[in-house]
Amino acid sequence: MFSRNLKSTMVLALGAWVIGATVAAADFPTRDIRLIVPWPAGGGADAISRKISNIAEQELPKSIYVENIAGAVTATGLIQMTNARPDGHTVGVLTYDSVITLPRGQMVPGYALDNMKLIARITTEADAIVVSKHTGIETFEELVERAKENPGEVRVGVAPKGSGPYLSVIQLEELLGVDFNVITYAGSSSAEAEALLSGELDAAISSLGDFSGIIESGDAKGVIELSSVQNETYTDVPTIKSKGHDLQTGSFLILAAPANTPDEAVETLETTFKAAYDTEDFQNWLAQVGVTADWLGSDGVDEWVDGLQTKTFKLMDDLGL
Repeated sequence: MFSRNLKSTMVLALGAWVIGATVAAADFPTRDIRLIVPWPAGGGADAISRKISNIAEQELPKSIYVENIAGAVTATGLIQMTNARPDGHTVGVLTYDSVITLPRGQMVPGYALDNMKLIARITTEADAIVVSKHTGIETFEELVERAKENPGEVRVGVAPKGSGPYLSVIQLEELLGVDFNVITYAGSSSAEAEALLSGELDAAISSLGDFSGIIESGDAKGVIELSSVQNETYTDVPTIKSKGHDLQTGSFLILAAPANTPDEAVETLETTFKAAYDTEDFQNWLAQVGVTADWLGSDGVDEWVDGLQTKTFKLMDDLGL
């Protein structure tokens, strides 16, 4: 009798839990949504995340607040996201390092894409070379010429080893037959922007959007974008394809939730952010900062990430990284 009653109690409890979870998902969101950006404030990913969330929250009964949790090449913030209650009220932002650098190096215990449910890709951004006004360099050709005349002296700032910009500079050295003085910077591209302003760097590699502030002020100049498609915002910055070279690298921004987040909550998040993405406000803002709007929803983002990893890991193998 006792075991039968216990079994009945457990079945009733499980049923109540399922019903409760379903009701909670249907009522989502019931509190403010925390959007974890795993980089310091001031970088490109932070700006995009804040802009789209400010628009998205207008369609929700609750607010979306951004929290910057930097560290361990995005792992610190994203592990906090995956350890949060999987109810849709905690979302994280993934960039290149989150998808490539960390999984490749297995650098941080407990970090894995398997612990996440990808919601959507929002943007893609080609890498570009930006030079400091202190150098007097005006064109890509002048940069290459100076590097050839002064092997190992032209200081180029990039994100840490294994990052997209780091791979870019290694490939550029081989492609152009030059030897740069490569200096790595942890954290967001804001550190490289400051180094360009102070004259600590001659050049840096990241997206044009990341350096939009110092480009607009005239303190830096984009000389080449590592793409085959002309940037419609920065029409004065040529593509490397136009110079006869085939090299395309860059980053992106993906939204994700903890792995066991209910499908209903993920669907609400995806629909809400897609509506914000489609607004004229967001599209015009992206164009102003030179970032490519490139939505890919939950039905295709996992496959895209798998393909990117396969291609990039092979390149790293070929380069011995």
